[in-house]
Amino acid sequence: MADLRVCFDFDVRFANGGGLQGQDFRLDIQGHGISDQALAEYIIADLSLLMVSDVKITNKKVIAEPHKRSRPAESSAIERGSRFVDLSHTIEGGMVTYKGLPAPLVCDHLSRLQSRASYAPGTEFQIGRIEMVGNTGTYLDTPFHRFKDGYDLNGLALDRISDVPATVVRVTGAQGRAIDWTHFPATPLRDMAVLVQTGWDLHWRTDAYFEGHPYLTQAAAEYLRDNGALLVGIDSYNIDCTDGGDRPVHTTLLEAGIPIVEHLTNLEALPASGFRFFATPPKIAGMGTFPVRAHAILNAGS
Repeated sequence: MADLRVCFDFDVRFANGGGLQGQDFRLDIQGHGISDQALAEYIIADLSLLMVSDVKITNKKVIAEPHKRSRPAESSAIERGSRFVDLSHTIEGGMVTYKGLPAPLVCDHLSRLQSRASYAPGTEFQIGRIEMVGNTGTYLDTPFHRFKDGYDLNGLALDRISDVPATVVRVTGAQGRAIDWTHFPATPLRDMAVLVQTGWDLHWRTDAYFEGHPYLTQAAAEYLRDNGALLVGIDSYNIDCTDGGDRPVHTTLLEAGIPIVEHLTNLEALPASGFRFFATPPKIAGMGTFPVRAHAILNAGS
């Protein structure tokens, strides 16, 4: 069954004067409907409102739209009985990750046929070879990618990118490209890997992937930095707007020592919270960016 959300307007009145209004407010629901009283209770509790005298709900309608705050218990990973969720694109020879950068070359360094000359009959091996730039597939940026004095892959602390408590912030269906700081206050951020689901990964390996992608604003990056995010990931072409030469999100996060993971995928398979995130690259000195096998492990009961 498709996810359902309720769309409505509300008008809150306070006993000590004043009010609060909302139009076209949307809320995840289970089932096919929700009462006005239940919506009023949700608004009061979720916004931590005090001294409320009255809440009026108007223009209520139920719509089919993916949930933003949580995933249903029957998500694909849980349905299969697996606690592991793969969040990485496959690296293939000839694919383009970032427009203007070379595609990887994947080939044999030593083929199985060639290896037979060096081993006993019936024994053979393949040694593969790959030529690629660090910005290939799903990859992680360290501060060295942006700043010459920043730490590189060799200096990357494991406690930032391995077995990290994580959360998903869902912005799929947003009308604009820019993802501002206002998307993040409702989510615990401190000491978390914050993964932003835009849904842009649906365009992977198409021309549409390179144009008009969603991105974070500088204010969003500053909010994530100031509220203690350990790592920030996104399933889009770039965490920054690429219309010009500025990269304020990379600058803000990497200057603060916060690594970035770009080109994630399959974030819709995760719950909003209750999982651990892994995005571990090789330990290479003098490089700031490298592909990772990003994945999550769901906590028991997620």
